[in-house]
Amino acid sequence: MKAIITAAVTLGALLVAPTASAHAPCKPIDFYVAPNGADRGPGNSAQRPWKTIEHARDQIRGIRHQSCDIVVNVKAGDYVVDRTIEFTEADSGRNGHRVIYRSADGPGKARLLGARPVTGWEKYKDNIYKTKVDRTFYTLFEDGKRATTARYPNRRSDDVWAPYLTSVLKEPEKEAVYQWLYSKPGDWDKSWNLDNAQVMVWSGGSWSWFTDTVPIQNPSWDDNQLTLEHWTRYALVNSRGGSRYYLQNSLDFLDQAGEYYFDFKNSEVYYWPKSSIDKVMAPTVKTILSLKGSTPDKRVRNLSFDGLALQYSDFVSWYRNGWISAGDAGEPHRYPEYDRQIEMPRNRFGAVTLTNTSGIDLTRLHLSDTGFTGFYLLFANDHVRISDSLLENLGADGIKVEGPYPGEGDVAGQNVFTNNYIHHIGELVPGDASGVELMNTGNNEVSHTVVKHSARYGVSLEVRPEVKDGDGYAHGNVFKYLRLEETGLDSGDMGAFYTYGVSNLDPHEITNHVSQVVIGDVIPDASMPDSGTRGVHMDAGGCGFAFSDIQVGKTTDQEYQSYQCNEVANASWADGFDASKMEYDKIGVTSAFPYPIPS
Repeated sequence: MKAIITAAVTLGALLVAPTASAHAPCKPIDFYVAPNGADRGPGNSAQRPWKTIEHARDQIRGIRHQSCDIVVNVKAGDYVVDRTIEFTEADSGRNGHRVIYRSADGPGKARLLGARPVTGWEKYKDNIYKTKVDRTFYTLFEDGKRATTARYPNRRSDDVWAPYLTSVLKEPEKEAVYQWLYSKPGDWDKSWNLDNAQVMVWSGGSWSWFTDTVPIQNPSWDDNQLTLEHWTRYALVNSRGGSRYYLQNSLDFLDQAGEYYFDFKNSEVYYWPKSSIDKVMAPTVKTILSLKGSTPDKRVRNLSFDGLALQYSDFVSWYRNGWISAGDAGEPHRYPEYDRQIEMPRNRFGAVTLTNTSGIDLTRLHLSDTGFTGFYLLFANDHVRISDSLLENLGADGIKVEGPYPGEGDVAGQNVFTNNYIHHIGELVPGDASGVELMNTGNNEVSHTVVKHSARYGVSLEVRPEVKDGDGYAHGNVFKYLRLEETGLDSGDMGAFYTYGVSNLDPHEITNHVSQVVIGDVIPDASMPDSGTRGVHMDAGGCGFAFSDIQVGKTTDQEYQSYQCNEVANASWADGFDASKMEYDKIGVTSAFPYPIPS
């Protein structure tokens, strides 16, 4: 107790100490965290560091008179996160100063791991091991690589989603069903045990827009029918076309290295390792860092996180994008149609989740192996900067912003997302996956960004086409110096750069600007039944944009699809394209990017 009191007194004295003079530079106050530290120590030197970021946060939280920036130097090493590290408005920087949590030994050296090793393995049979576990999780990793939930049919390779089976129309009156999936005779084996199994499906038949991951309630083998525990977003047969799907999480499907099966009822995991069973990690949290103010008027402010690596987070037991119908949220909103666009409350999270924040800097981070979205900004967030960061192997989107319901306050925007490399997104949620997805938010900048390997979009900006222009806030955005590669890999009726419902009424004032963008080939898997892939797709209400200096590679449909409501200058789909006006040396991440470019 005496050591704790002494540390608190020392901390208070440091924070209220005045600077040498009113005009002298303000010297930051340094504290230290290290894996071998002790939370009973003072934490004010590299020789006597604290052990946890949470303890550093708590010690700083009680200080009311901040006279300089406070820097928490997080030393190199691994920090296991068993519970989400939470920051509230009580943790804000004060008096015009910031609180900074930085990787002291360089970018990526201090690692926050939202997972623990899985131990106690015993040989089950052949190459498959088995163990009891103390928690439930919905993704798994071996040696920093995501394992595949045992599935049928087996995936073609580690980074594609195909091949699929295709649902069929059992009877004409069964076309508009959301919970019954019918197969072709011979597609299934009646001996399969599906007690813990799920369906991953591009619901909507020929619409390859969204994917659902839904537990199976029970099979009816004689009818070639599966009943699902929850409705899918769209009907499982549409326009008499079936939906692509695969089955997963049955021990009967575990037939190759890199696959696992979770027996939820008995808390047992089975795994066939690729290299070493001793390198298997399972998630402990869905969110590693949470920044959440109490209300839009009580925000977390002036916090910075620099150079940290954040690895591993969990997925969910079942997933559907948004509600099925307007008003399904059960809450009164001016535009209940937004229910169909925004994530349901159970899915509003990311590995880093921000709600009610302002002036947050997330710089030089390495975010990888997430179960769901990487950075998730929900509702009221402004002046957030995500920059110079590497995002890779993400369960869903890379950076996702969801503003408030339209017409209920322009409280999200003026954010900057720049110099980020985002690759292999949508690994668990390929439907609607995007490197950067902005929804109902304006005056943002997305620049010097690479998005590579996405089942659907590279960058998207969306509201709803039913919204009056004054009630939607997706205006004043700037997109520049972007490179979008290997997008549209598994979906259709899309564009590598995509908008939906932004400017819905005449006249369409030009408020969003897109320039210096290179889009690579947009070629989907051969199984994809939807209409074609595009470089730029300005969907319903995608108006009020100025495009200049845009180059698009091969597509299966138009390079550019839009109403006559945008301005275009020097684009590869128009006559007279002048490649000399492309600033190729500035497109993508800059020389200041702190990580090696992934091969």
